[in-house]
Amino acid sequence: PAGSDIIFLAGLIFREFEMIIIESSGFKPNKGLLFFGILMILAGVWVALNPDAVLLATALYLGVAFLLGGIGYLSVFGTLKSGGFLALGLLDIIVGLVLITNLGVTAASLTVLLALWVVCVGVIQIAFAMDVRSAGLKSWTWTLFSGIAGLVFGLLILAHPAIGAFTISLMLGVYLILYGGLSVAEYATMKKMTA
Repeated sequence: PAGSDIIFLAGLIFREFEMIIIESSGFKPNKGLLFFGILMILAGVWVALNPDAVLLATALYLGVAFLLGGIGYLSVFGTLKSGGFLALGLLDIIVGLVLITNLGVTAASLTVLLALWVVCVGVIQIAFAMDVRSAGLKSWTWTLFSGIAGLVFGLLILAHPAIGAFTISLMLGVYLILYGGLSVAEYATMKKMTA
């Protein structure tokens, strides 16, 4: 949720700069922005009502993201020779391959798979925190806290996987509705400014 809040706020700031540029340039709004906004609202409603399709697309997206993240961790391991980076890299690559090669099955079990991944990352972070602590670095407490939080979060999702799937779809749907509504409002504001 915090990440989506940051993205939403960044979008609002971007749109504010966009409005300043539009005001100073004499730009005339076209119906494309209004059409886009309406499409985003409709897409948001569809997404909120069709969690299975959302999970399928999310599985593909996350599969690619996990593969790239795993490769990144392995490249860091190549430099730092840290077992934590090696474990995270291999785990992310395995999860990415499972997601991409089994999209139908993965979409149906995405929340459980993600919960298992979160639990594994939590355990790795807790172990990694102990390595960081023994190296004398003060940041070990943040790593430990992150690992414990991930472990608890993953176990909660495992206990209630249906809620996790619904939440993913609902949050994306609400975001798209807000994004579309913002585009429609932006169009109306530009229309008033240029009238």
